Amino acid sequence: MLAQQRNERRWRIFFRLAWLFLVLMVIWLLFASGRSGHGAPTATQHTALIEVRGEIGPESDASAEALLSALRQAFEDTAAVAIVLRINSPGGSPVQSGIVNDEILRLKAKHKKKVYAVVEEVCASGAYYIAVSADAIYVDKASIVGSIGVVMDSFGFTGLMEKIGVERRMMTAGSNKGMLDPFSPLDPKQAAFAQAMLEQIHQQFIDVVKKGRGARLKESPDTFSGLFWNGEEAVKLGLADGLGNLDYVAREIIKAEEVVDYTARANVAERLAKRFGAAVGAGAVKALHELSPIR
Repeated sequence: MLAQQRNERRWRIFFRLAWLFLVLMVIWLLFASGRSGHGAPTATQHTALIEVRGEIGPESDASAEALLSALRQAFEDTAAVAIVLRINSPGGSPVQSGIVNDEILRLKAKHKKKVYAVVEEVCASGAYYIAVSADAIYVDKASIVGSIGVVMDSFGFTGLMEKIGVERRMMTAGSNKGMLDPFSPLDPKQAAFAQAMLEQIHQQFIDVVKKGRGARLKESPDTFSGLFWNGEEAVKLGLADGLGNLDYVAREIIKAEEVVDYTARANVAERLAKRFGAAVGAGAVKALHELSPIR
């Protein structure tokens, strides 16, 4: 019995120390690394690169917070000749896209530096909203470009509920508080209100595109319909300026072949915290609580 108790105590001590080590490692990484990206300004002239990848949203890698931090750092670096936004995104939040667009225009005016957008696979919707803030847009002939529109989607379950005998019971204070509820019949007035709101946001998008592209844009009835085109067609329609990748733009357009990446990326600790946040936090508290005194 004594031997068994000693063995159990050793294992308890081992797991508590393991938890403590993990917590200390995460804390060290958080304080030592912070957000990885470009650090101090470099001495040689270069092209500043900022990646716009994935869905644009407040919690994504392409959030306004992350992109603005990288943009300000790139613009303030005196050795950065110009900035390239390398885009591969289907779009996302119009609010986040608008914030980035506005800040790029402000920084361009303040620092007198040019910005170029280079499209890889996709530059659609909110991503194109950002791209039109650039002085020029370069694409691959097979890139997907456009989708200048706004969408709000949902489902309607009223017919299914009737078939299976489910009754919707919803109480609201305010006649429109349950607006567009998928379990209630669609109210024509509420649908018209939502459509008007979408049209207003769409017009804001159109105005930004027209301002950014100017006389280069060859407008047609399809331009702002939500359609998208390949890169070759996008150039013909004035949605883009030419064919080219990052190396081409840095070498031939900016004339600064060295590329320095300013993209803000989450460090190892932050990724661990997102994945294991709740479990690590609970385990850390338990380990610190039980470690002193050790019995």
